[in-house]
Parts: sequence; C-alpha cells; structure tokens
Amino acid sequence: MSQDIRQILSNNVKNLRIQKKLSREELSLILGVDNSYISKLEKGKINITLDKIEMLANYFDTEVYLLLKKIS
Repeated sequence: MSQDIRQILSNNVKNLRIQKKLSREELSLILGVDNSYISKLEKGKINITLDKIEMLANYFDTEVYLLLKKIS
C-alpha cells in the first residue's frame, strides 16, 4: 500500500472514529485488535488487511472505497 493511500485511510478512520465519539480502545475492541494497532493505523504506520478495511467500512456504515478516497 502506498504511503499516500495509507495516509488517506488513516485520516478517514480517525475522523470517523472521532465523529462516532469512540476511543481508540473502543475501536480496537470492535475490530478485535490491540489498542496500539489503532494508533499505528491512524498514523499510517501499518499495512492493514482487506478484511480489516471491510470490517471498518461495515462498522462505520460506509463503502470500502470511501475509506480510501481523499476528502477534499
């Protein structure tokens, strides 16, 4: 995954998490991952699997492609 796409995904996930008023810990429990995973995800420091991207999209009631789309 390119750094640009990682950054777009990380920004979108963080914004959606904040809009839902979720802590990183709460989101990590929903995804079944460690809290540090969410922190790294939101900083664009990890390669997330397609399965996790799909889980995020389902949880946030959005489409996968929208998580990867830059919001201008």
